[in-house]
Formats: sequence, structure tokens, C-alpha cells
Amino acid sequence: MMNTAPNVKIIPAKTQTAENRNRFRQLRVAAYCRVSTEQEEQQNSYQVQIAYYTDLINRKKEWTLAGIFADEGISGTQTKKRTEFNRMIRMCRNKKIDLVITKSISRFARNTVDCLQYVRQLKDLGIGVIFEKENINTLTMTSEFMIALYGSFAQAESESISKNVSWGKEKAYRNGKVPFQYKHLLGYKKGADGKPEIVPDEAETVRAIYDLFLDGFSMTDIANKLTLSGRKTAHGNTEWHREIVRSILRNEKYAGDALMQKTFTVDCITHKVMKNNGERPMYLVTDHHSPIVDRDTFNRVQQELARRNSKRKISDKTITEQGKYSSKYALSELLICGSCGTPYRRQIWKSNGNRYAVWRCISRLEHGKRYCTNSPTLKETVLEKAILNAVNEYFGCRDEIAEILKANIGSVLEYQGQDEIISIENRLKEIDQSRNDLIGLIASGGCDEDKLDGEFAKLYMEEQSLKEQKEDLKEKMRLSADTQDKIDSAMDMIKDESLRLEFFDNVIIRKLVECIKVKSKTELLIIFKGGIEVKTNIEN
Repeated sequence: MMNTAPNVKIIPAKTQTAENRNRFRQLRVAAYCRVSTEQEEQQNSYQVQIAYYTDLINRKKEWTLAGIFADEGISGTQTKKRTEFNRMIRMCRNKKIDLVITKSISRFARNTVDCLQYVRQLKDLGIGVIFEKENINTLTMTSEFMIALYGSFAQAESESISKNVSWGKEKAYRNGKVPFQYKHLLGYKKGADGKPEIVPDEAETVRAIYDLFLDGFSMTDIANKLTLSGRKTAHGNTEWHREIVRSILRNEKYAGDALMQKTFTVDCITHKVMKNNGERPMYLVTDHHSPIVDRDTFNRVQQELARRNSKRKISDKTITEQGKYSSKYALSELLICGSCGTPYRRQIWKSNGNRYAVWRCISRLEHGKRYCTNSPTLKETVLEKAILNAVNEYFGCRDEIAEILKANIGSVLEYQGQDEIISIENRLKEIDQSRNDLIGLIASGGCDEDKLDGEFAKLYMEEQSLKEQKEDLKEKMRLSADTQDKIDSAMDMIKDESLRLEFFDNVIIRKLVECIKVKSKTELLIIFKGGIEVKTNIEN
């Protein structure tokens, strides 16, 4: 019987690599090198690597140089920002490179996932990667284990370096060393002594922002004003946005302080930065440099920011619990119903083809008389006239107010340094007595004079220091007295001036008035800042 078994001849598989696709042409070899920092010694290393790979590739007859790709000062934990690396990968995909050579796995990538991903991609294209330090050729090895192992070591090294850098930064923070990003900070530049120096023109812009905000303008309004006036941002642009204004208003550096570690990097692989909400310690250095705005102004701005951000909703139609600050009309913030305590809202009414503004209690608007049974609707023109009358009446009491203000300022300026001066004088007497005691001890032979030289020196140094402090305190007391004289002179001028508000001004009203209560359709109670209350009639 005939044998019907098929005659099968096995042809060994050939790995389709650049090396066996064409044995008679040179391999197009690319080199990749990278330095981790931009320091001068690393720059020299970068040049050396380029020279080394140029010579290595050109010395081999079977190789031809396809390019040297080098990234300077770029982290190896992510490939996203490594432009030369990405360009090399694109050329590999376009079949313009046959082989890649690099110093080590840590130079190729310090992220195990990225390292394996790109090695696999190139291997699928028939392109090998030679890692010189580890003596690995990805086309000839049978397992990815060694690459994964070395890649893990490289990643661990990056994580260790990242931790060391973070530790070094925190140590510097504890020692009060403040890093300044001057290119992002309006109002300051690096001075000749290395410390922050105020830039007068830019500082004027910063102060204007703080003043406008306290005058009741919204951040968007302030940004628009600065854009129209052609003021420049920290980056030299003349177009302002509310986010820029917000960052300036919140930045403690303008009060002379520095808060460090406001953000932190989650890990060295993703480089994700998060706001520090207590996950890491923060470090506050007070009075670190010259302030652009005084601390009282800065604190008032922070309080106003908190007030605007925490506004309660005033309508059931509001989706969130937070209301929205309006800078357009001062009365939106000040006018409240005397019956139910709900704020008033501005509306436009039409009558006989005419349009006019009125103010109505929001509770009455949205719920009728269910919760508020007695809240009048007031015409804006009549309302503003009544408020102007009250303000001018308030100005009419300026003599009394001036005396109260003068007394209050005087009490603030009265320098409480007299007790300190008395304390210093008492200590100076004690030092003088101690010196006499030491002289008496030497005269009686109870102690060698040489042994007491240190004690005499300590007493002398303390005495000189206390005398300087005493002179400083006296100078400050003289300044306080001069300032009080100037205040007295200014108050006398106020008494002689005729103060009267002719037009309703939102900014002035916000500065003067704390609250306006609608008592009835004929009466308002205006509470001024400082607690003074004025009742005024509404004349229809």
C-alpha cells in the first residue's frame, strides 16, 4: 500500500528586521542622548555625547548616520515634552531609521511603562534599540524582563531624586528662603542685593486694583478699566482678565509676606500639580520684603473677597446656595426690606410708553404677600434723592464727626512706648550697678580682673543696645506728635470746607453707607459706617 503521508519541508522563520531586509545596504542608525539639567557642566556632557555618537556611527562601515536626537534640560519621566525624542519616533514610523542607539535605559525613559511601550512599537516596525550600558539589543533578546527591570530601576531613581528635591525645598522653606517668580509677579523685580525691589509704575497698578476693589468694583470691571487705560500685566500685555485681578488681590506678597508650598507635585511621573489644601505643610514668612499695600488694606480686601464669595442666595429660583455679587448698583448690596429683611432688587417698569427703574423686595416679588405683607415699591429717582438728603445731613454733622474722628485717630497714634522706655531705663540702672559690683570685687582682691573681662564686655554690649532702643522709641514718639499736629490741621480744614453731594455716586455711597432699611413708603433708615443712623423722608 502506498504511503500517502505528505512530504512537508519546514522553512525556518525569518524575523523581519532592518538587518535582514537588505544585507547589502548600510543600516540607518540614529542616536538619542539627553541631559537632565541645564547646568553648565551638563551642557558640556551634552556636547560630548553628540561627538561620541557621531564618531561611533561613522566608524562602522555597515552603519550610516540617520541623525542625532538630543533633548536638553528635559525630564525623562514623561515623553510628552521631549520634542527630539518624539521627532525620532516619527521618523522611525516613516521607515527613515533602522536602528536606535542610546547610552542607557535611564536616558531613553525613566518611566517603565513608556520605556516598554516605545520598545515594543519599534520592535513591531523591525527597528531595534541598543542600550550600551546594559548591553541589550531589543531585536536579539527573547524577553522584556531585563528592560522592565532596568526601567523600574530608572523610575525608582527618578522618584528618589524627586523626593530629595522636595526635601531640599522644604528645608529651604523652614529656613525662610523665599523663591520669587519675578516674571509672573507684577510690582517687584530682583534688586541689586538679591531681594525683591518695588517697581514704582507697576506698584501703582497694584494699589489701583486694591482701591477699586474696595470701592465696590467687580474683578471684571477692574480688568476692563485696566485694559482701557493701557496698564500692563506682569507679562507686558495690555489685555487684562478677571483671573489676573483675582490672583493679585489674593497674593500675600503684596503685603510683604510670603506663603510657600501653596501647591505640590503629586508624583514625579505624571508631574500633576495640586493645590495644597492641608495635604502638605505650608510655610509663612511675615514681613519678608517691602509691601506695596499696607496690611490693613490687604486684610480688608480678603474680608471683602470672603463676603462676596459667601453671598447667600436671595431667591428660590437661584440654582445654587450661593448668590452673585453685583457691582453695577450699590443699592443691590445695601437696600433691604425693613419688614422681612430681604434685599431689594432693581426692575424696569413701563407706563404709558415710558420706562423707569423701581426697587422691590425680592420676597414680595417671588412670593407675593405670603412672607412679606408690607414692603413698598420705590422709584429709583425718588429713592436716590432721599439717600442724597441723608448723606448731606450726615455731612452737616461733620463738626461732631470730625471731633470723634480726631479723638479716635489720636488714640491710635498715641504711641504706647513710655512703659518700654521706663523699663529700659530701669535695666540701664541695673547694668550700672552690676558694673560697680564687679569693680568692687576686683578692688577687694576677690577676683582676677582678667577673668571678668567677658562679663564687662557683655554688660557693655547690652547697655549700647538698650540705649539705641531708647532713642528709637523717643524718635517714634516725636513722629506721633508731629502726625497728630497734621491731623489737627487737616480737621480744621474740614470744618471750614462745605461738603455736599450733588449726584448719586455708587462708589461714594458704598464707602459711606453700611445699610439702608426701607421702613415704609415714606421713610428710610440709613446706617452709616461707624454706626451713625439717619432717618430720612421719601418724597414722591
